[in-house]
Amino acid sequence: MQKIIIEARVNELATRVGNPHVPFLPSEIIADAKACREAGASIVHFHGRTADGAPSHDPNFYLETNAGIRAQSDILIHPTLGYVANDTDARGRFAAIEEMMKSADTAPDFAPMDTGSVNVDWWNPDEGKYDTTELIYKNSTATLMYFAERIRHHNLTPYLVSWNVSFTRQIEQFLKMGVLEAPAYVCFCMTDEIIFAGHPGTEAGLDAHTAFIPSGFETVWTVVNYKGDLFRLTEKIIREGGHISIGLGDYAYMDGSRHLTNAEVVAKVAEQARSLGREPASVADTREILKMKTLRIAA
Repeated sequence: MQKIIIEARVNELATRVGNPHVPFLPSEIIADAKACREAGASIVHFHGRTADGAPSHDPNFYLETNAGIRAQSDILIHPTLGYVANDTDARGRFAAIEEMMKSADTAPDFAPMDTGSVNVDWWNPDEGKYDTTELIYKNSTATLMYFAERIRHHNLTPYLVSWNVSFTRQIEQFLKMGVLEAPAYVCFCMTDEIIFAGHPGTEAGLDAHTAFIPSGFETVWTVVNYKGDLFRLTEKIIREGGHISIGLGDYAYMDGSRHLTNAEVVAKVAEQARSLGREPASVADTREILKMKTLRIAA
């Protein structure tokens, strides 16, 4: 069976209340990226954060972090466009990527496209109500087509996030139109506990995703459980030929009463994959599986 791509999702918008090992600053993310690569990850995904954990959209954060990662590791870099925290127009949301692409030292390997729009309000289980009621993750078709054009211009690999079946159907139409090229690298986003915008992190939720994989196009799929424990599904994913995107950005992983690091979470996935007959993909393996192109650095 194909080797398994493991992506370390090191921080997202997670606080340190659940796990003190969540990295915020560039130096912390750089160290985590190196450790996760050594543990078996071939991709690292991160969000810009300030020292107190607030979202940061400063391109300099990404320039510093990417350059530091490049200097210490060959791990592939997948930054964010800012999620709902960066609620501006398409050009504004992609601006940090454009800055990163000005140098090979700072260029990422992926750029994300969440291929639809969805309510992402936060549920408070203790009070039985929503803490927010106006959070909409907006990704219009025109915005996505702009992202796709800029991603293709730079020879980046689009990281296609599907929160539900409608997102996957949008991916299929983009493949038919030639807006996207195969192989499509699709991340099925499960959501649990305090956010319900995606499919539930259950076998049925995953099956509902994979049932709509675009037909007639080569598709490589990975799975994340945002705010839920992905280890409930990792064996199923591994056995069915999927790949895994996991880390403290999504869930405060523990081993009993001990807080795990991102590298320890990755190592746990790698060990399970090997026990089921799939070796973790190296960076070279990942490039081959995804048919990644040579980056086009801006002049």
